[in-house]
Amino acid sequence: MAQDVLTIAWKFMRKRKFATAIKMLEGRSETYDDNFEYYLMLGTACLYVGDIGSSVSYFQKARNIKLVDTRLLLGQAAIFLRRGDTERALQYYMEIRGNDPANRTAKDAIEFIRTRGDYDTICRWVDTGRIEQFYPPLGANPDVVAGIIIPLVACVVGCSLVFAMLSRKNAVESSVRGEIGQLVLSAEDKNNLHEKDMSGQSYGYILTDKQISEAYANALNYFQSKRDNAAQVEINRILNSNASVAIKQKAQVLMSYLEDPTFDTLSDNPDYLTVEAEPALYMDCWVAWGGKISNAVLNPDGSYSCQLLVGYETGELVEGIVSVRFDAAPNIAPDQPVKILGKLSLRQDDRKIFLKGRAVYQKVHDGFLIE
Repeated sequence: MAQDVLTIAWKFMRKRKFATAIKMLEGRSETYDDNFEYYLMLGTACLYVGDIGSSVSYFQKARNIKLVDTRLLLGQAAIFLRRGDTERALQYYMEIRGNDPANRTAKDAIEFIRTRGDYDTICRWVDTGRIEQFYPPLGANPDVVAGIIIPLVACVVGCSLVFAMLSRKNAVESSVRGEIGQLVLSAEDKNNLHEKDMSGQSYGYILTDKQISEAYANALNYFQSKRDNAAQVEINRILNSNASVAIKQKAQVLMSYLEDPTFDTLSDNPDYLTVEAEPALYMDCWVAWGGKISNAVLNPDGSYSCQLLVGYETGELVEGIVSVRFDAAPNIAPDQPVKILGKLSLRQDDRKIFLKGRAVYQKVHDGFLIE
């Protein structure tokens, strides 16, 4: 039976696959406009990945629809707690206890604030991830539960069955990204790798059939290895080349499978000079660039714009200047070095690169980290 997007996204969230859930939900914004559960789930997923600016925005939209909901109040309280605003956080937790006296998360958070709620400790808990115990609960991770129960049952059955089941489990895990048989090049595709008539066309790359085939194979292999940035580079190479329409269509489908990373999961992070030298090859890739910000502006629509002086953490050398835009204002101390996770995009007016900001990572207050 077909399931709606909210149900599927919730399953991904329970498995802690937040980037997948966010990407799925954001693609249905028109369908679920003014839907409380939709905004609540997005706000919660963004909170868990450290994208606090987006989380605040989604929680506010949810609150405009429904004022009193324990999950929403827990999420908003957690944001204030992360920022060290324990007074505001405590107000929310007390409201939760008033509506739901048995709520364990609110009770534990109040006790934490009372006994250990100094700013230094909060920063440490944010840095280590322990603060997540005060986030809206997601329930047990079904993958973790299965990973515990299955070995116990297997031990009862016998050692031979244990090895068989572990082998099967590993095979399933390794093939999570393997169900892309429809993207394998057919015999017809291989016989028509490039455009036959290139008159009147302009291409960034003129590739031979062998180069097109290798680029596509590399994209599939990188995707299977969960190196999505490397896969995106090969996809861009194909999309900007003389490859046939059929090959480009399959490359675009593969691109739709790529997941948004976090600071922890980002791989193949290109530096600024590499991107500047060949920007078309890195569009839609994700980067985590450090530096300092300038010209920060809060726009009328609630979005936040600034310029990132890349490489200027020590105040000695600027590798380059790139514009950054967040959907909502992130928690950035403008006078301190910052690292920004964002997606490379191209401005339509002047065709210059900019970052669609997703999350920030910054050292403040005697070296403790906040996101």
